[in-house]
Formats: sequence, C-alpha cells, structure tokens
Amino acid sequence: MDLGLKGKRALVLSSSRGLGRGIAEALAAEGADVLLTARTAERLDEAVAVINARGQGRAHAFAGPLKDNIEAIFAAAQEHLGGVDILIANTGGPPAGTALTVQPEAWTPQFEAMVTPVFRLAGLVLPGMRQSGFGRIVVVASSGVEQPIPNLVMSNALRASIAGWAKTLSAEVAADGVTVNMILPGRIETDRTGELDTANAKAQGKSRDEIAEAARAAIPAKRYGRVQEFADMACFLASERASYVTGSMIRVDGGAVRSI
Repeated sequence: MDLGLKGKRALVLSSSRGLGRGIAEALAAEGADVLLTARTAERLDEAVAVINARGQGRAHAFAGPLKDNIEAIFAAAQEHLGGVDILIANTGGPPAGTALTVQPEAWTPQFEAMVTPVFRLAGLVLPGMRQSGFGRIVVVASSGVEQPIPNLVMSNALRASIAGWAKTLSAEVAADGVTVNMILPGRIETDRTGELDTANAKAQGKSRDEIAEAARAAIPAKRYGRVQEFADMACFLASERASYVTGSMIRVDGGAVRSI
C-alpha cells in the first residue's frame, strides 16, 4: 500500500531514541522528510546519519530542551523542511510515582515539559496545515490514558489532559483536511520500558527480570511490542490513507488494555 508520504514534511519530537526515533525512521523510509528533536546532539546526530544513509526521505536535527525551544523548533522546521505537514507529538514520560507520594510542586514542571509543548507547537503548525488542506497531528501517549497504570500517576493524569485537548481540536479542524489522533503504546521494548521495569522492581522489592516476566504474562500477546510495530501504526495515521480517521485513540498494546 502506498501511504502517500513521499515528500511530506514531518516534525518528530523527542526522537533520538525509542518510539520517537522509530517513527522518524519509518516516516523517512516511506519518503517523508523529517526533523528530529532531542535534548542533546550526540544521539540525535547518529539517528539522522542512519536515516540519511538509507537514502529515502531526508533527516535534519534540532538539539535543545523542548520546553525552552518551541519557537526555535518551529523555525528550524520552516528552514529545513519548508513547512510541517505532520506533527508527531512525542514528549517522553515523567518519573514514576504514586498519587500519595508525588509532591504538589512536581506537577507544574512536568505539565510544562510534556503537555504545554504539544499545545504550543500545534498552534504554530496548524495555520499552514489548514491553509494547504492537509495536516496530521499524531500524539504519542500511553495506554494509561484508558487504563491507569500503577505507579505512573503523573503520566496517567497529564496524558489524559492531552486526550481532552486532542479530541476537542479534532472536531474544530476536521473540515480543513487536518486529523488529530492519539496512539497509545502498551509495553514496547524501549529504554523507557526498561527504566519503568526497574522503578517497579524497586518499589515492589523484586528483580527487574521478575517484573518483566510478570508484565509479559499479563499481556495476551505474551511479549513486549517492537518499536517497528508501533511506528507502522503512527505512519498510517500520518498518511493520506487515514484521511477519515480523526479524534481517535488507537492502542498498540498486544491486547493489554481489557476494556472494549
């Protein structure tokens, strides 16, 4: 299937590793030009080099903390890509913690780091998308939006706020050819998943291997997902072929969330 991504221009946030990098590589493999962002340059430059060596879509980089560089990232997208057709809003995740242990002063910095940048960048790219009659905003969230994950209260709550915003926005721009969707990963094999397994092991007094084994056993697919599996779904939502899919939350979780 031709996804119609050749020549599209994609801004992929937090994309030097993990799910963000996987999505950037998959979009470029389909012929899209991509701007990757990350806090530091070393790993980011390596990701860009890998993509460009493959000779499909071209990759560019912006290094710097996301929350402090919204306008600069948008300007870099204009410079390197000439505009933004696709925004992959991936902002990583906050520290683990329970509702009883997270301190009140911790909420605002995390909101400013992982929620506000999504709202602000969307506001910058939307005028161009609406004018051209094509736009895709794909928010990388978490299955915790639908089924809260123990020991991840900040992620559960803050990503839920993005879900409310995304659903509202999707109705406002659908007639302009712009779609807004969320993609919810379950346990995908990334560095972040390893970090969470380690945090849960510490909290429960178990080994990391015990935590991972129990997590796999609870997933109907009996395994963690692969980054490529997740990235493929993101590519579809970003594509011409998904033009009638908007305001949706798509789970990529091996069946882990048990609600319908």
